[in-house]
Amino acid sequence: MQIYLNGKLVSKENATVSVMDHGFLYGDGTFEGIRVYGGNIYRLKEHIERLYESMKTLELDPGMTFDEMCQATIDTVAANGKRDVYIRLVVSRGPGDLGIDPAKCDKASVVIIVDDIALYPKEVYDNGLSLSTASTRRVPIDCIDPRIKSLNYLNNILATIEAKNAGVPEAIMLNHAGCVAECTADNIFMVKNGVLKPPDLLQGALGGITRASVRELAEKRGMKVEERALALHDFYNADEVFLTGTGAEIV
Repeated sequence: MQIYLNGKLVSKENATVSVMDHGFLYGDGTFEGIRVYGGNIYRLKEHIERLYESMKTLELDPGMTFDEMCQATIDTVAANGKRDVYIRLVVSRGPGDLGIDPAKCDKASVVIIVDDIALYPKEVYDNGLSLSTASTRRVPIDCIDPRIKSLNYLNNILATIEAKNAGVPEAIMLNHAGCVAECTADNIFMVKNGVLKPPDLLQGALGGITRASVRELAEKRGMKVEERALALHDFYNADEVFLTGTGAEIV
C-alpha cells in the first residue's frame, strides 16, 4: 500500500505523523471519504470542494491548491493500482505544542489513504437493516456546524456505541429540538406518497455527496423532493426509509 504523506508516496509502515499533531491531540482537522468505481474517482471535484469549504471555515491552509489536491488524489489511486476502492483524505492542523492554539502549528499534515472498505455485509443490502434511536443528540449547529466534516467524531462514536449495545449496526441521531438529523455515519431519507424527504441540512446533517447524488437522480426522474424538518413520527409512518453515504452507499 502506497500512502500520500505531505507530498510523498510512502509505504504504510512509514506513513507516520507526529504525536504533537493537533489532529491527533484535538481532532483539529477535516477529512473526506471518496469511492473509486472501475478506476474512476466518483465525484472527486465535489468531494474536494467540500473539503476546501470545511478548511475555509476552520481557517486551515493545506498548503496545496485545489488542483494540486485533486492531482495528489488521482496519483495516489494510480500508485495503488486498484480499480474499486475507497479513499480517505485527511488534512490536520499539523504538529504544534500541547496548547490548543492553532497558530502554533506551522504546517498542515495531508494524508491520502487508498484501501478497501465494507461497512455492511451483503445481506444488509438485500434485506435491509434495523436502526435504533440514540439518546446522544447531534451537536447543535450553533455550536459546531455539522457541514464541517471534522476529525472530531466523538459525537457520532458515542451514538455508535449505543447502537452496538442495542444490537443494531446504525442509529438515528436527533437534534436538540427532537428532529431527525442523520445517522451516526450516514444520511437518512424517507419516502411518503411518492415524495422523497431528507432532513434539511440545518437540522444537523452533513451535506453528503451520495445524498446529493440521490436527490439529483430523483429529480431527473420527475420525483418530488422536499427537504424539511422531520420527526421520528414521520419516519415511523414512512413508506420507505433508506440510508446513504460514500462508505455505506445506499442501504
